[in-house]
Amino acid sequence: MRSITVNKNEAGQRLDKLLAKYLNLAGKGFLYKMMRKKNIVLNGKKCDGSEKLSEGDEIKLFLADETIEKFSEVKVQKVKKTKLHIIYEDDHVLLINKPSGMLSQKAKEQDESLVEYLIDYLLDSGKLTKEDLRSFRPSVCNRLDRNTSGLVAAGCSLAGLQRLSAMFKDRSLHKYYLCVVSGSVREKKRIEGFLKKDEKTNQVSISQKELSDSAPICTEYEPLMETGAYTLLKVTLITGRTHQIRAHLASIGHPIVGDMKYGNPKVNEEAKRQYHIHSQMLHSWKLVFPQMEEPLAHLSGKSFTAPLPGEFARVLGSLPEGVR
Repeated sequence: MRSITVNKNEAGQRLDKLLAKYLNLAGKGFLYKMMRKKNIVLNGKKCDGSEKLSEGDEIKLFLADETIEKFSEVKVQKVKKTKLHIIYEDDHVLLINKPSGMLSQKAKEQDESLVEYLIDYLLDSGKLTKEDLRSFRPSVCNRLDRNTSGLVAAGCSLAGLQRLSAMFKDRSLHKYYLCVVSGSVREKKRIEGFLKKDEKTNQVSISQKELSDSAPICTEYEPLMETGAYTLLKVTLITGRTHQIRAHLASIGHPIVGDMKYGNPKVNEEAKRQYHIHSQMLHSWKLVFPQMEEPLAHLSGKSFTAPLPGEFARVLGSLPEGVR
């Protein structure tokens, strides 16, 4: 027999969801059969899996240790030690300044991404144990393209992960980006259009008319500094679609410098030759939190910024106050 006491990272979910994580190699049929036969009980009573768990609840598994081990596997991917640039950290939330070139989440099984580096960091710091990973895995809540740098929010508790994910989904957590585009931009604008994604090429196209399978998009931008050849823009996403900033700005004749997919090859080649730019100059700069309840109430109204990579100053010559 094994007893599981529900902790804060496990509370709030259905019993069958937790059991599926704890006995992750067992089929659902096996789990429901064990509950029907009272080989799995909740707080000493028969259960059906639909019960919502609270912290302190006790789940008893009247199963042989060999059976539990057979159906339970904790995977921890070994990754190269990578120092994370942490902007903010508490028991529920981590804000990380992701460098260009790092995946936010793995695309293939063998990939190493920010998620794996995050788990490795939390294990090393003692905030997470291998046993915790049976029922909860920390993860990022917003994904940046591999070659986009800047703020990524991660949940290191279940409550943090759920609340952050909800805020990104309902867009109550405000995101601001900085980017360097080709050409001179002197007016603040709000632009609209329609975006269509080609799943085979993972590339999007922008049109002014609605097309089959296209989605409406809206982007705001404000010039902060311009040199003639380049302009530093602050961008606000009103909608959030795949590659929206990159494709939308390219569609109006101001592609992001260094963007190999939507950019201008001649501009990119010149930036590479003169300033050693090897990736798109797009940076997730600022996050502003809305009013929130516990356990994230302490973040209500607060804003966090991630310092710009050095290439921004190299291309622009200097940076305006407030964005360095």
